[in-house]
Amino acid sequence: MTEQTLAGLIRRLIIDESMRAHVGHIGSALSIADILAALYGGVLRSASSHDPERDRLVLSKGHAALALYAALAASSRLDRALLSTYCGEGSQLGAHPEHVLPGVDFSTGSLGQGLSIGAGSALAARMQGSDRQVYVLMSDAECNEGSVWEAAMFAAHHRLGNLVAIIDVNGQQAFGYTRDVLEPTPLAERWAAFGWNVSEVDGHDVEGLQQSLVAADARDPRPRLLAARTTFGKGVSFMENEIAWHYWPLDALQYERACAELAAADRALVPAR
Repeated sequence: MTEQTLAGLIRRLIIDESMRAHVGHIGSALSIADILAALYGGVLRSASSHDPERDRLVLSKGHAALALYAALAASSRLDRALLSTYCGEGSQLGAHPEHVLPGVDFSTGSLGQGLSIGAGSALAARMQGSDRQVYVLMSDAECNEGSVWEAAMFAAHHRLGNLVAIIDVNGQQAFGYTRDVLEPTPLAERWAAFGWNVSEVDGHDVEGLQQSLVAADARDPRPRLLAARTTFGKGVSFMENEIAWHYWPLDALQYERACAELAAADRALVPAR
């Protein structure tokens, strides 16, 4: 399975499980499908949640948990039958990720906390003499939180070169566009001013994402930031850039239309013979 195919499967699982559970946060999950495909398609080292030397991933934008569960299932790290319990009674797969689920290293939910967790994990790896990497997937709206900038200063001060933050720059948050709620730009320049090595990337170019994620210069001790430009609701036309799909669940007709669009996109990936 190619990484692009993996991204398509992640999107289909997001749509299927959100429909079954009648739970929203769909647009936020769809916008990071390609980023997760890049990570789980070859960047993260070790598939075993029991390997102490595995790379760590913190989903700081915890409301997009369904995308993480879908990525775990699509990459054979989570049983599909367990995925179908998403948001069910007594399920380990809640609306936000919890570390009781194998494959989830850290529980998240309160925005602005994930980078602090990641910085601590990266520092712990250094103290243990481990070369494992720590990846933190954040949202651009999280940069409204002061705790993010405290963690950014901490990571730069301690020269945590094994820490990579990926910001899903989809320009939206729960109640509006980020440009209207609290303007985050110029995002790259702000992070660079805090002592980070910053790159701006296309958040839907899986191959380009992978290249950027593994392109660390061992001589540069700065923590790295990838500002990944994405489209909220990517892959489902009537969700793209629409604030309402932060919370809305699907109805039957919308589900059929979303499935048809995703299937058409999958067919377009198959080379003509």
